[in-house]
Amino acid sequence: MRKLLIPILSIVVLSSCGTSKVTTSGQNSTNTSGLSLSKNGKGFQSAYQSIKLEDLKKNLYVIASDEMEGRDTGSAGQKKAGEYMVSYYKGLGISFPKTLGSYFQKVPAEYMQKRGGGDLPDSENILAFIEGSEKPEEIVVISAHYDHVGTQNGIVFNGADDDGSGTVAVMEIAKAFHNAKKAGNGPKRSILFLHVTGEEHGLFGSEYYSDHPVFPLANTVVDLNIDMIGRDDPENRGKNYVYVIGSEMLSSELKVINEAANKETVNLELNYKYDDPKDPQRLYYRSDHYNFAKNNIPVAFYFDGIHEDYHKPTDDVEKIDYNMLQKRTQLVFATAWEIANREARIVVDKK
Repeated sequence: MRKLLIPILSIVVLSSCGTSKVTTSGQNSTNTSGLSLSKNGKGFQSAYQSIKLEDLKKNLYVIASDEMEGRDTGSAGQKKAGEYMVSYYKGLGISFPKTLGSYFQKVPAEYMQKRGGGDLPDSENILAFIEGSEKPEEIVVISAHYDHVGTQNGIVFNGADDDGSGTVAVMEIAKAFHNAKKAGNGPKRSILFLHVTGEEHGLFGSEYYSDHPVFPLANTVVDLNIDMIGRDDPENRGKNYVYVIGSEMLSSELKVINEAANKETVNLELNYKYDDPKDPQRLYYRSDHYNFAKNNIPVAFYFDGIHEDYHKPTDDVEKIDYNMLQKRTQLVFATAWEIANREARIVVDKK
């Protein structure tokens, strides 16, 4: 996740500011009757169960390895990580958007430099795509950034949680939707699996996509953004929880759908602390979903909090809670499944 431009507050201050708004799933949540996960139980359940802890771990041990050199934007290590991801999608048989012509959307150096990107080289967003069966022109985006902060003074910052965890979650969700489609239960709406670059330097990859969309933004239904879902923060140590940010900012339906999907599946505590407009961390503005939200596209940002290894070389694969990584990945999948398969597109009814 992009670092705040002002110094990050200490953990003590972070834990004491504001009142935590927590909904334990099933409490104060509105159930949407007839969720597609229930109506199409067989197709959903088999796809949902295909999200494996072992596969998340296997991919993360590659993405966040020393070999990837911290995945700094446009670096050789980041490109190596990107090639691994593309190979993964090719191996599954998941293709790219036809109009793009490949899995890669170039993000030019000059674009990033004009936005404060210094001397960053050319980089790439990576896009995989599953076409919908009934409403293919409507696009559900599931996003995560795959860059991190590279190597500093010879020390590799592996970014296992930030955002290796989100990267492998998107890969695993893509596999689940692909398995459903192979079994004859593909999504009604199209799904774009969007791995963006340049997040750590300024949300450059997602901004470039929003400025040069492969699919019209008017046809983009939602962005479910995953940025750090493999750890816990001091405030929630040992809890089965996830922060959900922005889910009711633009749509009265998205939060309801996410809560109902959560209740029917992993039953995590959903924490809305960072939806507070007075939140000093301003997390709603600090990850890639914001470049969709500013274009009036509903978003939900899934996040585990600011922990002691955030943006440090100790953010390593050995510290990931793989059980929580799996559950949070399954929640995003369940929410995406409902949005992709419900009859009506979710409303945009807030500003």
